[in-house]
Amino acid sequence: MSALRRAAPAAGLARAKVNLALHITGQRSDGYHLLESLVVFPQIGDRLSIEASETLELLVEGPFAHDLEGPSEDNLVLKAAALFAEAAGNGPLKLKMTLSKRLPVASGIGGGSSDAATALRLLEEHTGIFIDDDRLHELALQLGADVPVCLWAQPQLMRGIGDDVSPAPQMPKCGMVLVNPKVGVSTPAVFKALKTRKNPALPPLPESFETLSDLTALMVSCRNDLQQPAIEICPAIGEILDALSVEDDIVFARMSGSGATVFGLCEAGREMALERSLRTRHPDWWIASGRLA
Repeated sequence: MSALRRAAPAAGLARAKVNLALHITGQRSDGYHLLESLVVFPQIGDRLSIEASETLELLVEGPFAHDLEGPSEDNLVLKAAALFAEAAGNGPLKLKMTLSKRLPVASGIGGGSSDAATALRLLEEHTGIFIDDDRLHELALQLGADVPVCLWAQPQLMRGIGDDVSPAPQMPKCGMVLVNPKVGVSTPAVFKALKTRKNPALPPLPESFETLSDLTALMVSCRNDLQQPAIEICPAIGEILDALSVEDDIVFARMSGSGATVFGLCEAGREMALERSLRTRHPDWWIASGRLA
């Protein structure tokens, strides 16, 4: 690790973690489910900034700030700061961390995990103390099984309980819309409703997807094993899938994670028009758009 430098403000986008495919392949004796997932990070997310302060504090603002339950010290961003300070060995951090919560909470797109991973990266930038990748992975895993994959906001494969991550094939240039019915879905309830826990793994993947058609062709042979049980708990997910299926510009749609957010893939440059169109016809849904590349 390098010596502490003069602290500089840092800010970044905590991108949504979208499961293009999510195969549940088994369950360990301790109850954790085994999975294989193809994950991407569109240019949609929360915003996090860090600046010097007299104490360590977290300010949460934005449209979904009120949905974060529990005391602020339970927030993964503050927990990330505490773990970073311990690993850096420089004593308590004196920072003001501002989180603009733009992603729905508990919505299947890893908002909290991405916030925590982004905090670790920004703390490195802010302090000038850089932790080696293996140790950073360990810190991320202490915060949650989904946090390590969010350290590198690029296409990745998740295996095991989510902690085994590796680079995924290069994605084509394309757009994405995310749609959430603003209805919470309990992840434990979705797993409880899952009828089969030992399902086939992902099919073989190419080195890269040259076109959106190449990607969608593979997606047809993949699944999200949690989608149907989630729809049984939250029928609004099915309504979103139906709405996206009649959009001419949507070439593929599926639920992400354990729900209730659904993604739709489109040609690059069409995502903003899709967002506006969907917002007009479904004003009660949360809708956002961005590019994959």
